[in-house]
Amino acid sequence: MRHITLITTGGTIEKTYDEMTGELTNRMSVVRRMLEQLRLEDTRISIVELMQKDSLHMTDDDRTAIVAAVRANAASADAIVILHGTDTLTITGEQLLREIPIPVVPIVLTGAMRPFEMIRSDALQNLTEAIFAAGLLSSTNVPGIYCAAHGRVLKFPGVKKNRERGTFVRG
Repeated sequence: MRHITLITTGGTIEKTYDEMTGELTNRMSVVRRMLEQLRLEDTRISIVELMQKDSLHMTDDDRTAIVAAVRANAASADAIVILHGTDTLTITGEQLLREIPIPVVPIVLTGAMRPFEMIRSDALQNLTEAIFAAGLLSSTNVPGIYCAAHGRVLKFPGVKKNRERGTFVRG
């Protein structure tokens, strides 16, 4: 049985519609609803709800907390997946690489350009790809820091968000 720790930090992927204000906000994690839609054979997911923030509002302390959560969970997992806002996902990925240059397990960051609750969202696809990539990288013993989205897995360093294309690319 493969064990993946999934760390949630908020971001667009987990934004929900607030009927009172008419805004999309990070109020609560929706990752359990997302996982209910997936069939994950021989895979156990442990969820760590670290924070609920738009990544544009993340601070250095928030990124330090992400690094600490990765360190705290790496020994008990085969891989780690981090749900993160796409606007600063690459900043967090680069910090993880600086602070954990030789990870013991694959660490895969992912997010979405459109929230899970919206029509034509890429959230479920990207979560599925991140879990699949984490499992494959774990089973082939290829630790590192990665970004998984839109049918690709890119290894840090040098991952960038291409706003015109709405995806991640190599630097």
